Amino acid sequence: MLKRKIEQSLTEWKNIPNHKPLIVKGCRQCGKTFSVLDFARKNYEHVVYLNFFENPNYASVFAGSLEIDHIIMLLSALLGSEAVFEAGKTVLILDEIQDCPEARTALKFFRIDGRFDVIGTGSLLGVKGYGREPKSVPVGSETVIDMYPLDFEEFLWACGIGNPIIEELKENLETETPVPEALHNRMRQLLLCYAVVGGMPDAVQTFVDTKQMNEVLRIQRDIVRSYEDDMLKYAEKKDKSHIKECFQSIPRQLSKENKKFQYSVVRKGATATRYAGSLQWIEDAGIISRCYNLSLPELPLDGNAIEDTFKVYMRDCGLFVSMLEDGTQYDILQGKLYGYKGAIFENLIADIFAKMGRKLYYYHKDSGLEVDFVIRYQGECTLVEVKATTGNTKSTKTILKHPEKYHVNKAIKLGDYNVGRSGQILTFPLYMAFLLRAR
Repeated sequence: MLKRKIEQSLTEWKNIPNHKPLIVKGCRQCGKTFSVLDFARKNYEHVVYLNFFENPNYASVFAGSLEIDHIIMLLSALLGSEAVFEAGKTVLILDEIQDCPEARTALKFFRIDGRFDVIGTGSLLGVKGYGREPKSVPVGSETVIDMYPLDFEEFLWACGIGNPIIEELKENLETETPVPEALHNRMRQLLLCYAVVGGMPDAVQTFVDTKQMNEVLRIQRDIVRSYEDDMLKYAEKKDKSHIKECFQSIPRQLSKENKKFQYSVVRKGATATRYAGSLQWIEDAGIISRCYNLSLPELPLDGNAIEDTFKVYMRDCGLFVSMLEDGTQYDILQGKLYGYKGAIFENLIADIFAKMGRKLYYYHKDSGLEVDFVIRYQGECTLVEVKATTGNTKSTKTILKHPEKYHVNKAIKLGDYNVGRSGQILTFPLYMAFLLRAR
């Protein structure tokens, strides 16, 4: 069974006195249902489970009065012995709650009642055009946790890399000492595996159990098709084709030298006026992350972000690779990346940073200065260059030479290196990106 960080988040939520009902948000098939049910069975005497996607008839329970005793009576009649409600010992799980907006409205009344814990999960909550928004969103009556596909650290756990090894890597990073060669090579290979497999639980479990990459690719492409089906099923009619076109353009966007998202790449003559809402739909569904250009590389990063200039990365690198041509998986694992290597490794680092909860930023000027990512690291604005193998850092060096203009004194180069330093620039292996905490 895959170990997930959300287990800790769920435990912390349960331990809060008088906690509110919980909503777990995340893209489809990232493991929400499995994690929530596993937690519930370990921590409650009674688990009452409703899946509104698989059984739309459950929505009828919430169609009338939302008084809690009335809901309990109907659920007991509907589910029989599967619905045991005992104050302080029962959790009600409302899976795919976006398919029953009235159930989300009911969270307010469960919060007031206080006898039972409630956890809702949702894949398309708040997605524009879904068409089934609750009459009253229970503001202040719910706690929301975002869940992602497995991050790189969770992938390492699945591959048998435990916390002692991760702590050793942290020490290498903090003391700026090289990682022992055997561990370094093992981690390099695991990073390439993660680039290809990504973090979708079904893909990761299949990789761990079988190592059959063709089966991993089949699972990933099935997930991508299911996303496209959602776009056609749930989006407003006028947006359906635009959303799919935006989604399918992502590999082309990232293959360009200037990776800024361009609507003209989606379709010739396309404009932000027509397509911006479609891109927002994909982001709201948890499929992509935006990376905003900065007017200046200085803190606060959000305050210097340029709203209409951004790159787009797939939230899960494995799904991104699955959208490329056949044979790409093999090339990555063999280190034969050719012209596409920059896009793959940028998306890989974007995946790692976004799953850490980081907002993504980069810096680009028409003069030619470009830095792949800009982050807050150890409390300071830090430039991050991503190199698939090796490469120069001309833009970074230029910026560091002019602290009076750019107010930046630190930079990190991530690439196929061991740990080292050259003046103001720290070099770390790509696999250490997940250790670059803000503080």
